[in-house]
Amino acid sequence: ILATMENKLLLLLCLTVLNVFLVITVESLDNGLAIQPPMGWMAWERFRCNINCTEDPDNCISEKLIVQMCDKMVAGGFRDAGYTYITLDDCWAEKRRDPLTGKLVPDRTRFPRGMKALADYVHRQGMKLGIYSDMGTKTCKEYPGSEFYIQTDAQTFADWGVDMLKLDCCYGGSGMEIGYETMGFFLNKTGRPVLYSCSYPVCLGGHVIYERVAKTCNMWRNAIDLTDSWDRVYKVIRIYGDNIGNFSAAAGPGHWNDADQLMVGDFGLSNGQQTAQIVMWAMWSAPLFMSVDLRNIGVFAEELLLNKDIIAINQDWAGSPSYRVWQDKRLPVTTDIIEGWIKRLSDGTTAIAILNGSNYGEPATVVKTPRQLGLLGNTSYIFRNVLTSEKSGPFNDTVPMKVRIPATSVYFVVATELE
Repeated sequence: ILATMENKLLLLLCLTVLNVFLVITVESLDNGLAIQPPMGWMAWERFRCNINCTEDPDNCISEKLIVQMCDKMVAGGFRDAGYTYITLDDCWAEKRRDPLTGKLVPDRTRFPRGMKALADYVHRQGMKLGIYSDMGTKTCKEYPGSEFYIQTDAQTFADWGVDMLKLDCCYGGSGMEIGYETMGFFLNKTGRPVLYSCSYPVCLGGHVIYERVAKTCNMWRNAIDLTDSWDRVYKVIRIYGDNIGNFSAAAGPGHWNDADQLMVGDFGLSNGQQTAQIVMWAMWSAPLFMSVDLRNIGVFAEELLLNKDIIAINQDWAGSPSYRVWQDKRLPVTTDIIEGWIKRLSDGTTAIAILNGSNYGEPATVVKTPRQLGLLGNTSYIFRNVLTSEKSGPFNDTVPMKVRIPATSVYFVVATELE
C-alpha cells in the first residue's frame, strides 16, 4: 500500500510515463462497444446509498434489488427494447479492501454470493452487469476508490464478469486525466469488453479536449448531476444548447456525451417534463439509463421509456449531433424561452424538437416556417408527430407550422421532405 507522499509522487510520475506510452500506442478506443448509445438501468437516482437492509430490505443496495430489477427489465420488455445494462452505483463494497490481496470486496451481507455470482445471474437473463468505482482514494460516499489500485481493480472487474464500469471522480487529485486513461488501458488489457463510463470532464469543469476523451471513454459525463427536479433537467438542456467547447461534435459511434440518468417514472417531474427529458436525450444520442423502481412504475412512464420511435431516434446508427438552432425569449419574462433543436437522421429525414422550457406556466404558440425551424427553404415538408404518430402539412415558406406547447413540455416531430 502506498502511504507516503513520496510514494504518491513516484506513482504519479509512473502514470505520466505510462500516459506518454498510451498516447503513442493507442490511437482510439478499441473495445468494440457502444456503437449506438448504451441503454440500461442505474441504481443511483432512485435508490442512492441506501444500505439499511434491516429496516428497508426491499430498497437497499443489494443483490436482491439488482436481481429483482433485472427480472423486471426482462419481463417488462425493457431488455428487448434495448435496455441491456443493469448498473450498480456507489455503496456496494465493504469499507476496506482485502488486506492480503488489496482487492475490492462486495459487502458480505448485502451481496452474500459475491459479484461473480450476480454477474452470472444477470448474464443468464441476457443482460449485462455494470459496477461503480472512483478515480480517487475514496468514492463519493467514502468507500474505497481505485487510485493506486487501477490495474488490480480493472482485472478484478473483468474476473467478476462485469460488463460496464462507471468511474467517478470524487476525491480525485492531480493527474486525474492520466488516471482515467490508465484505467482504460488496463480494462482493455484484461481482454474482456467493458463499457467505460467516465466522469472526469464534468469534474474538470469541461476544461478537456473532448476528442482526447473520446479516445479513452465510451461515454462521459459533461454536465451537472441530475436530481429528480425540472430545474436540474432544464439546466442540463441549457448546457447542451450552449455547447461550450463544441462537445457535441466529439460524440459518435463508440463514444457518447452522457447527460446523466433519466428521471422518467420517479416523483419530481410532470408528464410533460418526463417527455421533454427523454426527447432531448434522444435528440442528443445520449445514453439512456433509467433510474426508476420498475416494480412500481406507472403506465405513462413505462410507455414513454418503451416508445419505439423515441428509442429509434436515439439509436439512429449515424449518431449525428443535435444542435439548438433558435431561441425565442418572450418578454417581459426573460426566462420564458422557446427553443428549437434539429437532428439529421440516417434515412434523410430530420428530427425536430421544440421545447417550451418556461417555468412561468404559460403555454406557447409557435408559428414557424420550415426554414425558420432550421430546415432547407424552397421546399415542402410533412411532419410526423413522434409521440402521437399524427401527420400534418405540407409546410413550406408560405405555409408555416403552428403548434401550441404546454409549459415545460416539448413538441417532437420527424420532417420528411416532399419531392
